[in-house]
Amino acid sequence: MKEPSFTVGIEEEYLLVNKDSRDLAHEQPPELLAKCEEALRGQVSPEFLRSQIEVGTRVCNSMQEARDQLIDLRGTVGRIANEFGLAPIASSTHPFAEWSAQQHTDKERYNVIARDLQQVGRRLVISGMHVHVGIEDDDLRIDLLGQAAYFLPHLLALSTSSPFWQGIQTGLKSYRLSVFDELPRTGVPHHAELTLGAVVVVLVLVADLRGAIGFSSFCVLGYYALANASAFTLAPAERRWPRAIPVLGLVGCIALAFSLPWKTIVAGAALLVLAMALRAVVHARTG
Repeated sequence: MKEPSFTVGIEEEYLLVNKDSRDLAHEQPPELLAKCEEALRGQVSPEFLRSQIEVGTRVCNSMQEARDQLIDLRGTVGRIANEFGLAPIASSTHPFAEWSAQQHTDKERYNVIARDLQQVGRRLVISGMHVHVGIEDDDLRIDLLGQAAYFLPHLLALSTSSPFWQGIQTGLKSYRLSVFDELPRTGVPHHAELTLGAVVVVLVLVADLRGAIGFSSFCVLGYYALANASAFTLAPAERRWPRAIPVLGLVGCIALAFSLPWKTIVAGAALLVLAMALRAVVHARTG
C-alpha cells in the first residue's frame, strides 16, 4: 500500500484581551484585522466573536514546516495586536469574561448562526485548534479515523485549557466541551435519542426486561465480534497488534454470546440475518 502524504494544516483561534485589564476586547479595531491581512496574505480571518481572530497555516509537508509557520503567524498577530494595546491568548475559554457582553462578527455566516442559535450561540466564548491531515485513500482515511478514536481521550487530557468560566472554577479541566455540547447540532442526533427512548419504553411495557437485557448483550457482543473479525483481515502494514489478539477477542465474544439464554440467541441471530439480508439488497441495488 502506498503511504499517504500526511500533509498537515493547522488553524488556531485566539481570544484578544486588553493588556491592562486582561478582559476581552469587546470590539477590536477594524485596522487590526486589516493590518494582519496585509501581513499574512490569506492566513488570517475574523471569527464568530469580535473578540476573536483566527490564523491558519498553508498545506505543510512536515510538522517542522507547520511549526515554523505557526511561530510566524503567532508572532505577527501578537506584534500587530500590541500596537492597539491588545494581546492574543490561546485558551479554550477566558477565565472571567462575561459571555453576555460579547458581540458576534457582522458577517453573513455568523449572522445566521447568531439568528438560529440565539442565546446558545451567544455563549460560544470558546476557541480551539484544528489539525487537518491529508490522506488520499478513502478507505485508509476511514480506517485511521476509527483507530484514532482510541487516542482522543489522551489528546483531550493533554490539551485541556478551560477550567474557569465567568470567574468561577468549574471543577472541570475542559469546560469548553460543556459549552459546545449545548449546541443542537452536536452529540447524538435528537431523532436518534427519541427513537431509542421510544424503543426502551415499549420494551419496558411489553417485554421481560431480563430478555431485553440479554438481547442488548447479544447485540453488543455481536458488534465487538465483527470489529475483531475486521481487525483480523487488516494487512500487515495496517495492523498495530498481533493477529492473535483479534482472534482471541472474536472467540471470546462468540463464547459469551452463546452463553446467553437460547431465546436471546435466536432473536439476536434472526436480527443479524435480517440485517445482512437488507445490506445485500441495498448493495445489489447500488452496485
